Amino acid sequence: MALAAAADLRCRSGSAQSPFQPALPAATAALRETGKLTIVAIGSSTTAGSGASAEDKSYPAVLLEELRRRLPNAEVRVVNKGVGGQSAYDMLLRMDTDVIEEKPSIVIWQTVVNEAISHIGEDKLAKILRKGIQKVQAAGIDMVMMDLQWLPRAGRYPQYDAYRALLKKTADEHGAAVFPRYGMMRDWSRSKRFTPEELVGMDGMHMVDAGYRCLAIRIADGIAGALTGNKPDMAEGMKSTN
Repeated sequence: MALAAAADLRCRSGSAQSPFQPALPAATAALRETGKLTIVAIGSSTTAGSGASAEDKSYPAVLLEELRRRLPNAEVRVVNKGVGGQSAYDMLLRMDTDVIEEKPSIVIWQTVVNEAISHIGEDKLAKILRKGIQKVQAAGIDMVMMDLQWLPRAGRYPQYDAYRALLKKTADEHGAAVFPRYGMMRDWSRSKRFTPEELVGMDGMHMVDAGYRCLAIRIADGIAGALTGNKPDMAEGMKSTN
């Protein structure tokens, strides 16, 4: 795999501390048998690209570009099904029509932020997540759950860490991969290689272009690594992030 552009190397800061190494058996089989890789990204504001300066700066758009570069012989599609402000339950209701009907081999589900803020109840949320994961897996699709974002002022939401833990626990119980967004963003912040404004916008909540780009690069690293066995140059990410 070609090395990332020098300007993108900082995205791998903290890669050893927050690795993303998913097992993707359905996608691996689909790529081998058909030469195709279809990913559906379902989620709320992060997936829709709220805070990005343009549609092509959203993480699904950059992910498509990065995967096509890493997998030049494959037919790659990334379908963006993000709707700002939606709850996990809203997304569950459209899992059949918006996700499964696209016949992807990977689904990336970004959710729980709105539930953590509104504190809907952990038991209720766990049931919703279980149903969504089971529905996708029953269709023979690899599921990747996206961890919540790191926020400069997460203390405003007392249940934030509890909901993050619930997402991971539910994913682990069903063998779904988790993309460790919180740890990655925290490491980027600590690395001093980003200004605060490059990671989270002025509203203190939504990501912006540089953060979305790094998000896509790290997802692409993990997916391409799982499908090909090729690994990015991790030297930059292995350096200290003091």
